[in-house]
Amino acid sequence: MKTILLAVDDTKGAERAAETLAGWAKVLHPESVIVLHVQQMWGRSLVGEGLVSDPDIQEVSKALEGTEFLEKLDAASAKIVAHFTALLQEAGYRDVRTLIRKGHPAEQILETAKEEDVELIVLGSRGKRLHTLLLGSVSREIANTSDISVLTVH
Repeated sequence: MKTILLAVDDTKGAERAAETLAGWAKVLHPESVIVLHVQQMWGRSLVGEGLVSDPDIQEVSKALEGTEFLEKLDAASAKIVAHFTALLQEAGYRDVRTLIRKGHPAEQILETAKEEDVELIVLGSRGKRLHTLLLGSVSREIANTSDISVLTVH
């Protein structure tokens, strides 16, 4: 396997997905693992339901450049990817790269997977939206639209 993409955020679902991938380190030997975090500049409910598009998010991102809010968001994102990178490296994965993107999570995960020639997308089955029974809106959108294999971890 060439490349695996692990999509992460600050949820228990992402933690379980990373732990599952870490547990497979002895049998999976990808050339690289990409830890991707998509910054959410809007409330989770808006992004999760797809009410905010990438162009909207990019416009807000430009307006926030150089602000304390964006600095805090960047610091939180760096902390999230550092945590998951360390977990995977401790498990034995050698080439772990990190990416932080801004935009609609499902769109950015799918776009990154295609750009990076990923063979498997790994993510938690749901985030903080408790009313979703089986799959969260982001994981459901990815599973339903991806041309790439997707592993959703519950």
